[in-house]
Amino acid sequence: MISATSETIQYQTKFSDANHHAISDVTSDKGGSDAGFGPHQLLEAALATCVNITVRMYADNHGIPLRGVTTNVSLDRTGTDEVVFRYDLVLDGELSPEQERKLQLAANACPVRRTLSKKISFESGVPAPRT
Repeated sequence: MISATSETIQYQTKFSDANHHAISDVTSDKGGSDAGFGPHQLLEAALATCVNITVRMYADNHGIPLRGVTTNVSLDRTGTDEVVFRYDLVLDGELSPEQERKLQLAANACPVRRTLSKKISFESGVPAPRT
């Protein structure tokens, strides 16, 4: 579970899982101080890091000589009924075309991607007002 707590500086928000801590913020043009990743950037980071880890684990488990991978993710929110996560991989290593193909396919198995691909709903701990 992640907890987010307001900081004294306008819009800065500390978030933590009790073991790790980080700051989220908004840009100065939105009234923040740009001291951390914005919330949508954190969504991009969740997917980027998960894809990266998944590809590296696949390479390790299958003896593929991957030296490193860079995962680039962007979030397109311009659609009215859909958001699109776009990502690409930059693979580093002496890889055959078949190994590259397998690594690209492994990226599709990223648990965060699978989670974001499901129907999403939200539940709040705040009870709805009675009418």
